[in-house]
Amino acid sequence: MALNKQTILAQLLAHRSVRQFKKKPLTTQQVETLVEAAQHASTSTFSQQYSIISVTDPKVLTEIAEITGHSWLLNSGHYFVMVADQFRNFQIAKRNNADPFILHTTDKFLAAVFDAAIATENIMIAAESMGLGATIMGSILNDSNRMIQLLSLPELTFPLLGIAIGYPDDEPELKPRLPQAMMHFNNQYHLTPEMPNLVDYDQLLAEYYQSRSTHRRAETFSHHIISELSRDRRVRSDLLHNIKAQGFLVD
Repeated sequence: MALNKQTILAQLLAHRSVRQFKKKPLTTQQVETLVEAAQHASTSTFSQQYSIISVTDPKVLTEIAEITGHSWLLNSGHYFVMVADQFRNFQIAKRNNADPFILHTTDKFLAAVFDAAIATENIMIAAESMGLGATIMGSILNDSNRMIQLLSLPELTFPLLGIAIGYPDDEPELKPRLPQAMMHFNNQYHLTPEMPNLVDYDQLLAEYYQSRSTHRRAETFSHHIISELSRDRRVRSDLLHNIKAQGFLVD
């Protein structure tokens, strides 16, 4: 099948997170198509070290809304949770009397994270190509232990990201990204402490926040980063413990 490269590039460059949805659920076929798109993402050593959970139970969705602090996800047409998963390969190892130790290591945990993250982006791209909008939600990690219990996750699995998908009820403006000079280097890392491009980027982002159609505010990129650093240190402080409790990072 011939691909329209210009259309693909234009779609990638037009990405925006959508948080306002029409009250219209996705069809079973749409959900299956999105999962299939995820399955065709690159995967480390073809080990396919992730799983996807469709959350359709209103009670569970309400709990996730409480965990994330984002009640708007309840209006989405579908909700996925992306899970790092070595449990499936652990079962294969047991069936074949193979030593499963490596599945517990930091290397294999990271491989599962990478696989899940890449599959997540495939879902996003596929959703947008279908006229849908979505937001990736790392905020499910605000209470990872609660997520593990809600989803009945076994050992060697870990919840990583939520994805709220649906029919967009607004069209957010494109948010300016960092100048490439601040994040793309040749051969070696070259960011200088002075960061001369930061002043211009701060101004550009301030103008964006002041001029966008909704949720206007006075903020620069520098202010945003400082705000992130000032959050309660107890939030997500249990992540390492919970990851280890799931059987990972034994090395």
